[in-house]
Amino acid sequence: MPPIEKIPEAYTAIEDLRIEVFEDSAKVKSSNGEKEYLIKWKENVYYSNDNSTYWQGYTGYPVIAVLMVQGKLSLNRDISKYFKSVNWSELNKKNKRDYKKSVDDILLGTPENEKEKIFREIEKVFEEIKNLKITLSKKKDLS
Repeated sequence: MPPIEKIPEAYTAIEDLRIEVFEDSAKVKSSNGEKEYLIKWKENVYYSNDNSTYWQGYTGYPVIAVLMVQGKLSLNRDISKYFKSVNWSELNKKNKRDYKKSVDDILLGTPENEKEKIFREIEKVFEEIKNLKITLSKKKDLS
């Protein structure tokens, strides 16, 4: 399972229009624009060259974002707007990869009732990821 904080990173990719979806693949640009990730799928098998998916073996934010765009995971635009224009690379580096601290920094000043709504939605998507029947592949050629 990915860290739950990867879900807000997926929201940012969607809100910032950094996803280009094709018939059986997608490209997702990183939050600082320095990298571009390739996501491919065939049925319920997904490949991605982002570090989390490829090396760590969990669903990274580029795959989560694609699954949201595909309608396989919930996408609540009222929640995703809170994560627009976040440079996660910079923020996570500043917070020494403490992803929870990064999310807390973003939501600083957000009213508590809004934060509760945001975290409930993130937890809902996290549960959907747990129950999603997909396989991650290290093979780029899924044929």
